[in-house]
Amino acid sequence: MVSTGSLVWTSIRPLLRTFLNVGAGFALTKANVFPPQAARGCAQIALNIALPCLVFSRIVPAFTPQNINALAPLTVVGLLYGIAGVVMAWAIRQAFWVPHRFRYGILAAGGWANYGDIPTAIAMGMTASAPFNGVDDENSAIAYISAFLLLFYITLFPLGGFLIIAKDFEGSDVESEDLRERMHLRRQRMVANATRSLRRLSHLSGHSENTCDTEAGADLKTKDTISDETAKGDASVDQRVFEVMQPPPPIAPESRRTVCSRLRHFSAELIKPAPIVIVLSIVIALVNPLKALFVLPSAGFQPRFRPTAPDGQPPLAFVLDTATFVGAAGVPLGLICLGSALALLRVRSGEPFPRGAIAALTLAKMVVTPVLGVAITRFFVRVGFVNRDDKVLQFLCILFSGVPSATTQVYLTQIYSPGGSVEHLSAFLIPQYVLLPFTMTGLVAYTLHYLF
Repeated sequence: MVSTGSLVWTSIRPLLRTFLNVGAGFALTKANVFPPQAARGCAQIALNIALPCLVFSRIVPAFTPQNINALAPLTVVGLLYGIAGVVMAWAIRQAFWVPHRFRYGILAAGGWANYGDIPTAIAMGMTASAPFNGVDDENSAIAYISAFLLLFYITLFPLGGFLIIAKDFEGSDVESEDLRERMHLRRQRMVANATRSLRRLSHLSGHSENTCDTEAGADLKTKDTISDETAKGDASVDQRVFEVMQPPPPIAPESRRTVCSRLRHFSAELIKPAPIVIVLSIVIALVNPLKALFVLPSAGFQPRFRPTAPDGQPPLAFVLDTATFVGAAGVPLGLICLGSALALLRVRSGEPFPRGAIAALTLAKMVVTPVLGVAITRFFVRVGFVNRDDKVLQFLCILFSGVPSATTQVYLTQIYSPGGSVEHLSAFLIPQYVLLPFTMTGLVAYTLHYLF
């Protein structure tokens, strides 16, 4: 049994290097050495070059026909976390007032989490050493993370999740005072409706005998009504049949243009580097003749035909080496850009502060979702959907439940906001990232105790 002190230190160690990178980006941006334009350029390099290289260098050697079935539980777990986040954010919006220009943004903040730099950095740090099995588990971890990354990317961009953020800036503005007054009235109506329902339930039990007599008379009236309606219904049968037989109208030209536009957008997003490389890497990893061009035989990979270069290595091993070399920059670059994004978050002074909604979303993302993630993972292990012997898979399923809202929303909000302002989003993101070191340390320590 590992001691509590060892568990805590093992949990904190990868977080230290993670937040040192984040702090470097934060400090450089605050010092005006790393301006927003440079941060956006680095983010593009990380997203379109370094991260695809990192994923390729880990998926090709890690995935085999024996462990590819891990993609199914990873995808299901990711979908469950996203759906739960949207539902909780919607419930928070019903219970607390939310700024008008963040009425849809809160749904995006609940549904899409930071599935990139933070969990990747923590997973690489944790699985590369004891109690995990070093390089093999580290490769498996990055390969498994690709399932979350692909799900995040497809739902946010090709499937149009980013349009939720754009809806915040449609229509005229609404004053915060008006919103708070509406929320006050809504709560009054909710209390009144609840009180009225309780009264009806109390009266219902006292009038059960009278209800029986009333229902007997109602049956007689119902029979007469049915006979009258049957007669009327027979007269209209032919008309209804005629309406059903009519062909549907032709789709309006505007609708066709909209559908075609969305299909073009969907296709364009799918051919971006990240999704293309993930899919291509999985194909190469599972097709032995292709995989033999990149990696040497191993315990789980024994190709019948093994081509070699003059140095005895596979012919395309240099491609994998290059991807490993470039991919090593992906996580540090992403963390530095994350720190830069956090440095740019500001809350406008003098604005009404939605404290209830901010506190509720922070607790939902950083406390409730991790508890839900532990419960879901343990349930899936018990029913056999998640392999009990795959410690890396279980670790990642739980780890991804404890990450805060995605900072990608910062860039998307800046794009759609008329003045590039993100002050409402800032108020909701900052508490999550302040709380992250403490909640993540506890979650990782618990997971290690559960697994080992």
